[in-house]
Amino acid sequence: MRILITGSAGMLGHDVTGAAQDAGHDVIALAHSDLDITDRDAVGSVLAGAGAEVVVNCAAWTDVDGAEQTPDAAHAVNGAGAGNVAHAAAQSGAWTIHVSTDYVFDGTKRTPYVESDPVAPISAYGRSKLEGELAVREAATGRHTTVRSSWLFGTAGPCFPATILRLAAQRDELTVVEDQVGCPTFTGHLARTLIELAAGCDSDRPPVGVLHLAGGGQCSWYELAREIVARSGASCEVKPGRTVDLSRPAPRPAYSVLRTERGARAPALPHWQQGLAEFLATRVPAA
Repeated sequence: MRILITGSAGMLGHDVTGAAQDAGHDVIALAHSDLDITDRDAVGSVLAGAGAEVVVNCAAWTDVDGAEQTPDAAHAVNGAGAGNVAHAAAQSGAWTIHVSTDYVFDGTKRTPYVESDPVAPISAYGRSKLEGELAVREAATGRHTTVRSSWLFGTAGPCFPATILRLAAQRDELTVVEDQVGCPTFTGHLARTLIELAAGCDSDRPPVGVLHLAGGGQCSWYELAREIVARSGASCEVKPGRTVDLSRPAPRPAYSVLRTERGARAPALPHWQQGLAEFLATRVPAA
């Protein structure tokens, strides 16, 4: 199968490209320098000539606080840009797999969010990603899967575990918020499942519409940080903190655990602790 991947130089895009290659697919990997998805004409031209059967859109504006300060730039990528990719994919007969986020929810629930729950983003980033979901749904005319995931971390880019490892090696004490709860998701696990979804597109087996796909289990950022420090062997003490004390530009959902209601055939990812173990195996020498 020929699979085209946008945003291939990003943390998730890097792993999706690797997973597709490992699975033996014919891969067209396009970084931002190869294709700017905000350029509608360029996207149309590239996808028209690519002959891809599936397009996996990993290109995104991921700077949550930056989106709050420059919302137009975030919307151009996450909103209109996502629509450009889905429209061009539909024109060329390709299935679109689009990656979205838990930030489309407001975080007021205390039970896991499923696909049919009402969306209500509270940040510019979340609003830009919701705009992208709607643009993909309109443009892809029933031939798309929008995968909502959360709290991504991986070996190919800046991420929370990498930051904690660095700070724990420099400091005796860290304070990390305990009032945000979600599902940490290892990009290596997510990438392989996205490619498995892509491989089913020739038989119309992927779920049409929204699918929640995040690491199993749940935890707070504080609990995740404690686990990282404990597994790394660092002597740094991790203390619980509050979001309000951070004074970050963008609000975050207090609770954004994702689960699926798509039934037994819907894919599931391993527990977040397994993902963390695989991540740390590449960063922390074995004892």
